[in-house]
Amino acid sequence: MLVFVTGATGFIGTAVVRELLDAGHQVLGLARSETSAAVLTAAGARVHRGSLDDVASLRAGAAAADGVIHTAFIHDFTDFGAAVAADLRAVEALGDALVGSDRPLVVTSGTTLLTPGRVSTEDDAAGPAFPRGRAEKATLALAERGVRASVLRLPPSVHGVGDSHGFVPRLIDIARVKGFSAYADDGTTRWAAVHRLDAADLFRRAVESAPAGSRLHGVGDEGVPFRDIAEAIGRRLGVPVTSIPAGDTGGHFGFLGPVVAHDTAASGLVTRKLLGWEPVNAGLLDDLDEGHYFSR
Repeated sequence: MLVFVTGATGFIGTAVVRELLDAGHQVLGLARSETSAAVLTAAGARVHRGSLDDVASLRAGAAAADGVIHTAFIHDFTDFGAAVAADLRAVEALGDALVGSDRPLVVTSGTTLLTPGRVSTEDDAAGPAFPRGRAEKATLALAERGVRASVLRLPPSVHGVGDSHGFVPRLIDIARVKGFSAYADDGTTRWAAVHRLDAADLFRRAVESAPAGSRLHGVGDEGVPFRDIAEAIGRRLGVPVTSIPAGDTGGHFGFLGPVVAHDTAASGLVTRKLLGWEPVNAGLLDDLDEGHYFSR
């Protein structure tokens, strides 16, 4: 299978590309720059020049492939609305190229704040307030138009070696600047997490065999108490670990405030049964204890 991968040189995308190639598939990777193109070529993938904003290039890449994995996203939290809008346009363009073909399209979404205060599952549809809900709805609607479309939701922490821009590095940077590692109230709010290599394995399984209209959860750790995360960070940095009121998390953590203050646990049991997927790599706390997050 020739798989068109957007975000192919990103933290998650590079792992997806390697997983696909190791499984015997061919990869056509979206590249915006010469540097990205060189990375893909060195990995053994083919290069498709374009960008997330170039919908014509997205349509062409999807049309040339046997399936599509969409991992690209503009991680600009200063204008998240624009990033979400760009993602929706990309999904629509990719889907248009696949209509009536029965080819697979796997679109990345998230579990974060999907159902604040309770464990989210694959049965939970994205509500109107969920930031990436429109892209999810557009993806799943393609299942009625001859596309084997599925949504793969990832938890707030996709962790592993090489993670430099995710939520965990931001938490570490905040603790360094503030001089202490914080959690909200009693620290019992929980984060779901997954190792990026386990996530890559799930993306491959999804493009190979996920049924049309599937909502998938790439969850390794269902819910890690945030106090445990804060303590792991404090221990590695050698700084105090302190509780702050939930109402102060916005001022302390910035845009991550709501994610810290609310429980964002998620289940992936349906996904595991559906695709035979079992995470085998380190959980979040063990990954933090390995020390690579603190070497920069």
